[in-house]
Amino acid sequence: MNSLKIVFMGTPEFAVGILDAIYQRDYNIAGVITAPDKPAGRGQKIKYSAVKEYALEKGLNLLQPTNLKDETFLADLKSLGANLQVVVAFRMLPEAVWKMPELGTFNLHASLLPQYRGAAPINWAVINGEKRTGVTTFFIDEKIDTGAMILKAETDIIADETAGELHDRLMDLGKDAVVKTLALIEGGNVETTIQPQEGDIKTAYKLNKDNCRIDWGRPGIEVYNLIRGLSPYPAAWTFIKGNGQEWNVKIYEAAFIVNAHTIKNGEISIENKEIRVFVPDGYLLLKSLQFPGKRRLPAGEILNGMNFTTEISAY
Repeated sequence: MNSLKIVFMGTPEFAVGILDAIYQRDYNIAGVITAPDKPAGRGQKIKYSAVKEYALEKGLNLLQPTNLKDETFLADLKSLGANLQVVVAFRMLPEAVWKMPELGTFNLHASLLPQYRGAAPINWAVINGEKRTGVTTFFIDEKIDTGAMILKAETDIIADETAGELHDRLMDLGKDAVVKTLALIEGGNVETTIQPQEGDIKTAYKLNKDNCRIDWGRPGIEVYNLIRGLSPYPAAWTFIKGNGQEWNVKIYEAAFIVNAHTIKNGEISIENKEIRVFVPDGYLLLKSLQFPGKRRLPAGEILNGMNFTTEISAY
């Protein structure tokens, strides 16, 4: 039987749910490692990570290294005396960090490994129209998301589910997976499975401006999946032009309607307070969007404030 002394590493809201599950079960949390504070928003005010906010609330020992290889940080980490590290949505660890504790360092990843290794597994599972996903715990090694797997938990992806909604469900699934993994390690009953390194393995690439842009020449279901796979953050986007102006518009919610037509891809029609953008096999009915400098609003409210007097299109 191993008496666990844990260091937790994570940054966003997803990690908070897991940290809370560990805390609520009275495990000995020797320390919490999270990202340094960063300026954010128009006022560039200093913003704490979600994990930092939680750690401060609970009075947990907190470290915020800028360099994970820094000798001072490594000494501080070692001084915590942890025999296990748990990592959730943090960053790649140097060998000196993940090899430090006696019982190893395990990670919770929001996919069914080896599928969707990488930075944005929840988003890409939805974008690619997957029917199932889940979470995996695994021991960290020298590569990204390739270590020996401990356990998995699966769930269906609901047909109209957004990445944000799936995120919340996977966080709950992840809580249970991490608690079960801790129990296995505590009892000395861990059995691992080596990940396959070849075959049809999809990657969860980092999201950027290019791969979040809508291509209205793609089949409608692909455009629809991109929109819901990027909602609410960072949001799919497109340029819309009309009335002699051009706007960079974020689209958060839409519906895909299959409909034979001869209208050019990206052309927009406005009827009965509805915004329709045409794709090869139908159109996307835009339900929630955001123009620059404005709040996210339902399409009907957008149209109340904007009078399009010329043809408009998206590209």
